[in-house]
Amino acid sequence: MAKLILISGPCGCGKSTFTESYARYLVDRSGKAVYVIHGDDFHRGFIEPENKGNFFADGEASDPVLWEDILRFNWDCIIATADRALRQGTDVLIDYVIEEELPRVRELAELHQAELYYIVLTAEAGEIERRIRLRGDADMIGRALFLKKKLDAMPENQGHLYDNTRISPEDAVREIVLDQYLVME
Repeated sequence: MAKLILISGPCGCGKSTFTESYARYLVDRSGKAVYVIHGDDFHRGFIEPENKGNFFADGEASDPVLWEDILRFNWDCIIATADRALRQGTDVLIDYVIEEELPRVRELAELHQAELYYIVLTAEAGEIERRIRLRGDADMIGRALFLKKKLDAMPENQGHLYDNTRISPEDAVREIVLDQYLVME
């Protein structure tokens, strides 16, 4: 039975770093390949004008891409890619913020009779801010703290939260017992 493992959490909580370490851990333990999907890779596909009020040569204003449309497109790509990997029996790790998308991912797991695991990384607000500043994304701090508060409070995330404030990705990999994060069998 294939595994579908979701790694969520606010910006700066270490999703991508943890996902890479965890994927390597799974491969080393099972000898079986896994497919990792970083949602930010799809997000980076959108190249927009610096000034969204730009005008084309004919005087028409360029259309801004709405955040909701970008998010929907990203999740369409994530689901389609995960679907393809699961069809081959490959375990899939998805690294992206999950706000309202859990039912959609649950449907995908049910379709493929895959075991669904859900880990929501979190950290203390000061630690998230420190990590974001270190990577040079200070403009993301407000969004990250908003997401932290929202994700920490969501009922469906209770029992799936993992605080990695003072924990290295390698230690988190060793500490996390995947079966404790099972959503469905």
